[in-house]
Amino acid sequence: MLLRILSILFPLFAIAALGYAVGRRMKPDLSTTNELNLAVFAPALVFGAIASKDFRAQDHLPLLAATLLLIAGTGVVGWLVARALRMDPKTLVPPMMFNNCGNLGLPLAVLAFGQEALAPAVAMFVVSNALQFSFGIWLLDHQARLRTVWASPAILAAIAGLVVGLAGWELWPPLLTAIRMVGDISIPLMLFALGVRMADSRIHSIGFGVFGAVLRPVAGMAIAWAVAWGMGLAPREQGLLLVFGALPPAVINFILAERYRQEPDKVASMVLIGNLGALVFLPFALAFTLP
Repeated sequence: MLLRILSILFPLFAIAALGYAVGRRMKPDLSTTNELNLAVFAPALVFGAIASKDFRAQDHLPLLAATLLLIAGTGVVGWLVARALRMDPKTLVPPMMFNNCGNLGLPLAVLAFGQEALAPAVAMFVVSNALQFSFGIWLLDHQARLRTVWASPAILAAIAGLVVGLAGWELWPPLLTAIRMVGDISIPLMLFALGVRMADSRIHSIGFGVFGAVLRPVAGMAIAWAVAWGMGLAPREQGLLLVFGALPPAVINFILAERYRQEPDKVASMVLIGNLGALVFLPFALAFTLP
């Protein structure tokens, strides 16, 4: 079991470690590359997975409902903890709710549960992404305009993929292959960029970072287990939800905290330590989900 877990996690952390090493030595500017990933590669990945004839949206509705409950539950835990400790909920709640389901979640789902798990994992990623760029931004700034979420390339790609799938259209196979090849660039590039970002980050507010980095996966796994049990999800969906709950905070939380001046040092510490802590919590989640 340990060797199996290591074989699943090694490619993820090896690519991130390569990005970290390159980031420390060469200090590359990946701003344009990251923009391309968000605007081209990731949307191609989303569209290719959802437009596939093997993807049936109705089959994944229970999992998506469970994902919504999990995200909401971690947000409630974050709010209650912040109020109890007299912290600003705007600092803790977003990184509690929105995890690294893109950089780590998508490749982990495929490596742990097989290629057929990509489509439901992508659907979970789209749900989290849509919530973060709507409700998540509103949490940070109640005056923010939320119409831009529908202009997000990933959301548009998901909508287009659903239209193709629900209409029963079958894309020309060479075209779908080309789209998937473009989408295949996204996941390793996400992992590499995560490593580069970590090399460029500095840890401040270590106490808060450790506290949040532990609270996020512990609360996430507990809520995921309760939701999966209560909804009676199938074994693979249970595994996907538990792994989703164990994921660390997303890097985008730091970017948004910096944009809206919401204690970015604390959020950066929680994100950085949380992603390092994934070395502990992800094996623990996989040990419970793998047959």
